[in-house]
Amino acid sequence: MSMATRTDTRSSAPHVADSHDLIRVHGARVNNLKDISVEIPKRRLTVFTGVSGSGKSSLVFGTIAAESQRMINETYSAFVQGFMPTLARPEVDVLEGLTTAIIVDQERMGSNPRSTVGTATDANAMLRILFSRLGQPHIGSPNAYSFNVPSVKASGAITVERGAGKTKTERATFTRLGGMCPRCEGMGAVTDFDLSALYDDGLSLNEGALTIPGYSMDGWYGRIYRGCGFFDPDKPIRKYTRKELHDLLYKEPTKIKVEGINLTYEGLIPKIQKSMLSKDVDALQPHIRAFVERAVTFSTCPECDGTRLGKEARSSKIKGKNIADVCSMQISDLAVWVRSLDEPSVAPLLTGLQHLLDSFAEIGLGYLSLDRPAGTLSGGEAQRTKMIRHLGSSLTDVTYVFDEPTIGLHPHDIARMNDLLLQLRDKGNTVLVVEHKPEAIAIADHVVDLGPRAGTEGGEVVFEGTVEGLRASGTLTGRHLDDRASVKPSVRTPSGVLEVRGAGTHNLQDVDVDIPLGVLVVLTGVAGSGKSSLIDGSVSGRDGVVSVDQGAIKGSRRSNPATYTGLLDPIRKAFAKTNGVKPALFSANSEGACPACNGAGVIYTDLGVMATVESTCEDCEGRRFQAEVLEYTFGGRSIADVLAMPVAEAEEFFSAGEARIPAAHKILQRLADVGLGYVTLGQPLTTLSGGERQRLKLATRMAEKGGVYVLDEPTTGLHLADVEQLLGLLDRLVDSGKSVIVIEHHQAVMAHADWIIDLGPGAGHDGGRIVFEGTPADLVTTRSTLTGEHLAAYVGARPGPSRTP
Repeated sequence: MSMATRTDTRSSAPHVADSHDLIRVHGARVNNLKDISVEIPKRRLTVFTGVSGSGKSSLVFGTIAAESQRMINETYSAFVQGFMPTLARPEVDVLEGLTTAIIVDQERMGSNPRSTVGTATDANAMLRILFSRLGQPHIGSPNAYSFNVPSVKASGAITVERGAGKTKTERATFTRLGGMCPRCEGMGAVTDFDLSALYDDGLSLNEGALTIPGYSMDGWYGRIYRGCGFFDPDKPIRKYTRKELHDLLYKEPTKIKVEGINLTYEGLIPKIQKSMLSKDVDALQPHIRAFVERAVTFSTCPECDGTRLGKEARSSKIKGKNIADVCSMQISDLAVWVRSLDEPSVAPLLTGLQHLLDSFAEIGLGYLSLDRPAGTLSGGEAQRTKMIRHLGSSLTDVTYVFDEPTIGLHPHDIARMNDLLLQLRDKGNTVLVVEHKPEAIAIADHVVDLGPRAGTEGGEVVFEGTVEGLRASGTLTGRHLDDRASVKPSVRTPSGVLEVRGAGTHNLQDVDVDIPLGVLVVLTGVAGSGKSSLIDGSVSGRDGVVSVDQGAIKGSRRSNPATYTGLLDPIRKAFAKTNGVKPALFSANSEGACPACNGAGVIYTDLGVMATVESTCEDCEGRRFQAEVLEYTFGGRSIADVLAMPVAEAEEFFSAGEARIPAAHKILQRLADVGLGYVTLGQPLTTLSGGERQRLKLATRMAEKGGVYVLDEPTTGLHLADVEQLLGLLDRLVDSGKSVIVIEHHQAVMAHADWIIDLGPGAGHDGGRIVFEGTPADLVTTRSTLTGEHLAAYVGARPGPSRTP
């Protein structure tokens, strides 16, 4: 009886534990945030909106997620923390109600050439166990099917105990079978070297025969080659004997003593293979990548035919298919094959594998194959691949943080992504989403709009509430939420065509297409339909084609828009000429750097296992230069003043009067054209958002001489209000005589096109064909494809201000 009474009391009054239903942020000042305070409901889906650069990522990733991760790291022992990245506490007064944050961002999945979709998602691990149990003939453990595990054979003496302290020495042989192909070492490709690109055989080593980047006779390499004794460094290489040439090029690592120091000598080719070819070619520095492309030819391994596996692994089969055949299947087909396996002995394994493969299809990645290299996935595909492991997770009360999850998704796929986000919320999780697409904003339970503009003019919360409230709020996002572009009444006439014949890259099915020149062409189609394959395989490599892709900008925290675009060079020269000193003084990475902080502007104090503390340099007060350098002025401003200017102000400053620098003004005009007028010239590249980085690349590439510009989803990270400016830029490019080809899912860009090429009808082997060619008006009228249906629905919706100029 008393038990029943207690139960009633508990149900009538809310438990104190249930009162913690908000994440409270007070006084956040990370990057451009202006001391903001916000309350976010837990176990709800909250969308953060605002123009690119308004502070969304600073609040969600730089404050909430960063503090959650830092606090979790602090629960580990000091020993374990020593192996983890050190995180400083975000600049915020109060953060309450945090839960464990799981970040699902757009970072590419790493460029390790050994990493594939299968290895990154545990699908390969499950398949290896499956084949080790059911494969015929049986060849060994799961490692026997792994292309990352080499076969090992060893023999020698072992000591066997015979009891009563007696031992006997016996000879034994040990063999461990791995799945790695011995010829290509599990890479699927073999390399051949063009020796003429490694050295000039008419010269001796001392005369500088080696033409490999970084291999100079002035440093340690010179000492090793002169002191190793394997060849004469003063003899021209063409006069080397066969043994001397073999020692120079192929010698295995050998211990040598040079000038009393123990060193290891290794031939040029194994050294290059370890230092340069073990990384993904695209991840190398530009000058090293150019050398590799010049000196090395990659071809499919003749022994494993590109499967990366040894002959034993290829011989073991289930239902007539080996593990390589299975990994090369489209994932949606592989799911059907796994479903056909009826083997009670591995039933739990099959269930787990089936669920994983179904998750790929659910998330819209059923068109991939498990052997697809992870480095070739787009940012959107990488983000959705990371999502897979969370879909079936039994964790609840977790904060999931997503960075534009609809990137790279066709309007047809966005509804599916929305369902997945709602699924995560309905399991009792807090879901935080940074997003620009109206279709994704529409499903929010709560909206936080940051602004009012970008950079220093942003960093404030301009609206908090429901989606309906946002519509009526009058903020920039609210005003543009229902914008709809209209189809252009007239289109431009092409000046010629770019012929593509028999395109067969990836899933393309012998495609023939004429891409019009002199106009704005938009390539559309669902994710995985073959758009990027058509461009990368048949258009990008041609003369006069300038391609701006979604790849990340490579740069350290010392890099900024001024150094990346080449803008700093003419500015430094102008400062040097006016003041009669060296240009190097006006570089924070060279002679002009503040000696206390080495030109970084901040001093990093490493506190061992605790966070690395970043403090503003007291000598230069964060200005990065020596005091005497700042006394030199140009147009009344010091070099530090110039780097603190936003692009728009700098464009005006360098356009006229005594500070006029035409070369600098031209670069600044391009930066303003792509919508980066608010970014300061000295802002570190590491603090730029994804959309800002891509537009910075676009501004840089616009200077290149080329008749055809290819842009891969330029609306990535763009606010609804900024799309209008992008369309204006594309129009200016076309009107100046250029041809512009855009891969895009945004309906406003489709409606603005002169010509649309739609690929499909589906993804993977269900796509790879041209399903429509023509004007946007024709596509809307016929509604013959998925893209046509969505574009017609978009154009026919409640009209907002037209974007057509």
